[in-house]
Amino acid sequence: MQASGQDHHEREHFFGAAKVVAGMTMTSRIFGLIRDMVLIPLGGPKLADAFWTAFAIPHLFRRLFGEGALSAAFVPVFTGVAEKGGWDRARAVLANVSGILALVLAGLVVVGELGLWVGGTLWPGGWARASLLQFTAIMLPFMFTVCMLSLGSAALNCKGHFAYPAAAPILLNIGLIVTAWWIAPAVSKVEETQFVVIAAGLVVTGIVQLVGVVWLLKRSGLAVLPRLRPVLGETRAIAAHMLPMLVPLGIIQLSAFADRLIALIFTTVPQSPPLNAGIVRCLHAANRLYQLPLGVLAISVATAVFPLFSRYAARNDIAGLRDTTNRALRLCIFLALPAAAGLIILARPVVTLIFERGGFGAEDTRRAAFILQMYCLGMVAYFCNHILLRAFFSRGETSAPLRIACILATVNVVLVIGGIFTPLKGGAIGLATAVTATANTIALTVVLRRRLKGIGFTQILASLGRIAAAVPAVTDGMSRKWATAAVTAAGVIVGAAVYLLGAIVCRCPELGELLGALRKKTPATK
Repeated sequence: MQASGQDHHEREHFFGAAKVVAGMTMTSRIFGLIRDMVLIPLGGPKLADAFWTAFAIPHLFRRLFGEGALSAAFVPVFTGVAEKGGWDRARAVLANVSGILALVLAGLVVVGELGLWVGGTLWPGGWARASLLQFTAIMLPFMFTVCMLSLGSAALNCKGHFAYPAAAPILLNIGLIVTAWWIAPAVSKVEETQFVVIAAGLVVTGIVQLVGVVWLLKRSGLAVLPRLRPVLGETRAIAAHMLPMLVPLGIIQLSAFADRLIALIFTTVPQSPPLNAGIVRCLHAANRLYQLPLGVLAISVATAVFPLFSRYAARNDIAGLRDTTNRALRLCIFLALPAAAGLIILARPVVTLIFERGGFGAEDTRRAAFILQMYCLGMVAYFCNHILLRAFFSRGETSAPLRIACILATVNVVLVIGGIFTPLKGGAIGLATAVTATANTIALTVVLRRRLKGIGFTQILASLGRIAAAVPAVTDGMSRKWATAAVTAAGVIVGAAVYLLGAIVCRCPELGELLGALRKKTPATK
């Protein structure tokens, strides 16, 4: 069945929106790297481990909600309401959801702060633990602002506005750069105090982000006052879908946070700890680098096509959903393979260039680079997981992803704890993440193929073959040991150019889609 003119227009609009999101996200990630260049070298290993573990807690909620369960549950329901009931009803749903979410988040912040105070009072521990509790207590309110920001951003996405939601993290990164570079050193020369100032800066910039999204909601005609009652049926549906989505959408984020806690614990073993202090900082550095292509490319594609998935699901258009899922998966593979190859080859010089200064020495660089290489083995899986999960959630299906994620989260912990006692040490954390993510992708693909009565698997395998044939060009362009910033940048540019040439030679259709030269295609049926 050929797509109608309206369907084709909608599909190309949302794939085009992926480019807008990718551009904004790329800018944000660049500022994020600059932020980390300033922050990561600060402090000694133990102080840095405490800060980055605390830093991960509110950001875990950002990943779970901003790129996870909240938007995944909200978008299909909100889109369906706008399509069938009009924007007045959609605004009522947004008001109800925002009111209840604000109440729940405020309660979580209060309970969390009380828990930290009780923990610090009853079990003060040593200096490192006291610092961890202090940093966490200061940064915890960021959880409230970032989750409310995510809700407003999801509503704007459904309205067709993608720029500010993707650009909001730029404000956050600029705020933290200013705080770390100028404000914190002006307040104190003591590194622990500087970290306290930086933690407070995170909360302040979170408020600025939220003000921006509220202003844009008002301009878009979606601004509403939060309402707790009556609890609408659509709100109950969002809550019912959201809870089962937390684990499957957050498996990478939950695993990453669990990895940091495990690493921190095993640096404090009384006798012969398997990991040395500073490993949490190395994990954060590696995580930031492999998340760069993931955040810029995979999440951009997933964010842009999710409303489209939801529209097809609301119309029960299985052919449209199947075709769009197929195209999104092939585009993700086209982007993921060269990104993985490039980072594996350039891991050491990239980490050296970006992070090696101050308290982050050569041994930290070696550990972070090895962890990064292990993470990158699962790059294709990370990309595809975002598309597969949103295909499930657009149809209101959560049970299969939930079961798969629960099993693999347990497997990940076992692999990590067992692996850090092997010669892999910290690298076992990255390898465990790659293995479980790949297993998750395979399982989700098999189940979704059954649900959609095909997923165009033949097309995906054919694209995988063509892309794999073009990827060795990346390794040829980057295989030397680059020592300076200029030559490293040249390696990236040459590798990318040769890969694109290889893609042209191999006639990869994904290149045309990426550049906007989209062709009409019949839905995948095999």
